[in-house]
Amino acid sequence: MLRSTSPLRAIALAAALLAGSACALPAFAAPAAVSAPQAEQKLDRIASQFYIARAKFDPLLYATANGDSRYDDQIGMSIAPKVRAKYFAGNHTLLKQLQGIDRSTLAPKAQLNYDILVSEIGSQLDLEKFPEHLLPLNHFDNVPSNLANYASGTGSQPLNTPPQYRAYLSRLNQLPAWIDQAIANMKEGMRVGVVQPKAITAKMLPQFQQLRSATPEASIFYTPVKNMPASFSDKDKRELTAGYRTAADKISAALGRLNTFIEKEYLPAGRTTAGYGALPNGAAWYQARIKNNTNVNLTPAEIHALGLKEVARIQAQMAALAPKLGYDGPLKDFPQWVAKQDKFKAFQTDQQVLEKYRQIYGVVAAKLPNYFSLLPKAKLDIQLEPELTRATASDHYTPVAADGSHPGVFWAVVNDPKAYSTVGMTSLFMHEGVPGHHLHAALLKELPLPDFRTFFTEHPSAAAYTEGWALYCETLGREFGLYEDPSAYYGHLNDEMLRAVRLVVDTGMHAQGWSREKAVQYMMDTLGYSEQRAGNQIERYMVWPGQALAYKVGALKILELRAKAQKALGDKFTYPAFHAVVLGDGTLPLPILEQQVDRWISSAK
Repeated sequence: MLRSTSPLRAIALAAALLAGSACALPAFAAPAAVSAPQAEQKLDRIASQFYIARAKFDPLLYATANGDSRYDDQIGMSIAPKVRAKYFAGNHTLLKQLQGIDRSTLAPKAQLNYDILVSEIGSQLDLEKFPEHLLPLNHFDNVPSNLANYASGTGSQPLNTPPQYRAYLSRLNQLPAWIDQAIANMKEGMRVGVVQPKAITAKMLPQFQQLRSATPEASIFYTPVKNMPASFSDKDKRELTAGYRTAADKISAALGRLNTFIEKEYLPAGRTTAGYGALPNGAAWYQARIKNNTNVNLTPAEIHALGLKEVARIQAQMAALAPKLGYDGPLKDFPQWVAKQDKFKAFQTDQQVLEKYRQIYGVVAAKLPNYFSLLPKAKLDIQLEPELTRATASDHYTPVAADGSHPGVFWAVVNDPKAYSTVGMTSLFMHEGVPGHHLHAALLKELPLPDFRTFFTEHPSAAAYTEGWALYCETLGREFGLYEDPSAYYGHLNDEMLRAVRLVVDTGMHAQGWSREKAVQYMMDTLGYSEQRAGNQIERYMVWPGQALAYKVGALKILELRAKAQKALGDKFTYPAFHAVVLGDGTLPLPILEQQVDRWISSAK
């Protein structure tokens, strides 16, 4: 549980809500009798087929971003209607094949594979009837910009060898066809009323204009040629240089088509509303997104109420903290006051910010053995967010590669080091770095798990666990003694407030008809954000509905399960044992995580 000084009202509410919304597995008909080894072999085949189909469907998200480099030569055409239809049909077939397996004959580990597989296939099919492919582009997450970010070779797709260069070049050669398919989809979206808000399209246009270049050699997609290792053979250098020049030229032409279409046709057709509720069948679409991102059946109204309660709880803690920072004014102005304090802005250069994060890493690493018995071997790298996406990005983490070709990376977004505040750095690092995303994602690559679980991080249906775990890890700063500094504790509370505010604004826009401006103002008033910073956050939630809900829903569930274990086990409870249960089976849908913790409590008694 949280320290005794921390109210548990919101946790109790979330426990009640989540307890009533566990995802029951489908009731399958009794299958024909087969031996246990045969059943497990069949399950393994289905799991392998599911992962391969998923990775090929969207290799950037499902494979490369999760550290699986085997599909680095593929871009995927998941937005193509025929490809999409074939993928969903395949998932229906796999789900039917699972009905031919008697779960009771499986060993416990195989039963867990079975349960996760049923949940994951179901999460894919839940969105089948909604035209997600008609919204193929947004400013926050899109294929052209993602590929451009890989051009440096320092991200999830390393560029160190000729085969790696050819794999990335293969992707670039596929990009023009993807862009043309995206244009076709957006035209269909205009016809049926499924379009992005004007505010989002206005942010997309300059991003894609920036990607276009006057000459192939000036293109960001030509960057690998400029960074080509001297050790490459003359033949490789000639072939790759020519290939990248041709690809950059074709991409520039495709981007020209895209920019003209967006500016002349798509932007004028954009909607003025902010939420999915304004789209055809939008209420059901948003509810499906909630289920997909949180694994539970909470309604928008329940989540909105939970958010308001969490905001009130955290504001009470901030009211008690304010005098310790020297503030005695109205609570509503406290965040703005902290944001203006020069004493919390200690940097002159980007590298000084990175060095501070590395210092925090050292302090946190020294605390880990007291709370974790299960730790990964892989270390964390800390880098600056690429310039291309720095203006619109949030700090984030990319997982370590399974083959060791690149490390896990915490990407710090530093637009102006002189304005970069120290107050939230500890909390942020514990979320995006250690023990948050890195500890979980790096362990996944070291545990003996099938592929569909090893690479189960960067998926919407994994968000409640992955983001819930990372937000839970922020709270461990209290146990670690890292929030004794009032400014660091304020940073933690302010970050937690952001996740509570997300519950309010996400449901406000997508279910209650809030405008972008109303959501921005609520965030400014509650968090003390500037209009630009609040706008960047709100626009993320506009294009990624439901994802921002996963943090609080997941973290409250883990805190609830920890409190349950502490009460049931008393002196037998230990942090290392609890964390080993939460982490030891990799990414789990929340209902399955709860089952695993309950089994551990029963056995530990």
